[in-house]
Amino acid sequence: MNFTVRMALLVLFSLTVAAACPFFGLSFISPFNLAVPGHPDLEVFWRLRLPRAAAAFLAGAGLSLGGMVFQALFRNPLATPFTLGVSSGASFGASVYFWLGGITLVKTGSLGPLFSALAGAGLSVFLVWSITSSRGGLQTAVMLLAGVVINFFFSSLVLFVQYLSDAHDSLRIMHWLMGSMAGLETARLADLFFVVLIGAIFVFTLAPQIDLLTAGEELASSRGVNLKTLKLEIFVAASVIVGTVVSLAGPIGFVGLMVPHACRLMLGWNHRRLTPAVFFAGGAFLCLCDLASRLVLAPAEIPIGIVTALLGGPFFLFILFKTESAGDLF
Repeated sequence: MNFTVRMALLVLFSLTVAAACPFFGLSFISPFNLAVPGHPDLEVFWRLRLPRAAAAFLAGAGLSLGGMVFQALFRNPLATPFTLGVSSGASFGASVYFWLGGITLVKTGSLGPLFSALAGAGLSVFLVWSITSSRGGLQTAVMLLAGVVINFFFSSLVLFVQYLSDAHDSLRIMHWLMGSMAGLETARLADLFFVVLIGAIFVFTLAPQIDLLTAGEELASSRGVNLKTLKLEIFVAASVIVGTVVSLAGPIGFVGLMVPHACRLMLGWNHRRLTPAVFFAGGAFLCLCDLASRLVLAPAEIPIGIVTALLGGPFFLFILFKTESAGDLF
């Protein structure tokens, strides 16, 4: 089966999943009910389920793109959007907002967690970049170690903020840290769509250079690739995408690990092919995870981060042992 057929099937499957998910929930919504004016299901479908499914699709696409870029940057299939501390930085920013929410006089509504999380993600990116640059050049190993340190640093700060919070704010922080697609406003959905789409297009234009970087820095440099500029561009692009997703949906783990690796096994490591495949596969994957979070313990809802973690743990071990036995990173 050639690439065109596989890609067409993947896109068709992903769009079918995204279109079908809003009809399922605590009760099934018949498509015929949507044609009946004034039917109660109309409000549920258009105001609740469809925006939630769209948010899950875009969040999954964004996290998967971020994982693909970081895996290419570090030439390691175990790299994730959490590797450079972007998610933990965003989590710290949102945690501070929830902690101070009860005593601040300025009410920012849904924009408060968004701006706070983006500020935390930006701070994380700045610290990683500063540490790496201070060691002379942009060595991948130094960037990786700096990211791990910053990730642990912000994770510790999140725990510290949670310790200082009262019971109500601590519960809000804990709920946000487990990830959720519920309650996302339409205006924020438009922001997410814009960032993820522009980010995907930007990564797609850099795909040939990313291929060379994956093959080796010496080869890329000999082909005229400006390694410093390329690393900066993909680092910032992936960080903005992941930071935006985390600021709106919380730090949903393992999506950026599983989806890019699965697509790479199916389509190879050509990033002009991988980018659209990861975009659609990641969206469909998180839509299915969100559906599972709503149905498994219905009427209760499992945080989506728990669902992805339960799937990601075994998958992580699979990649680890497969990589060790194969003796190659890709």
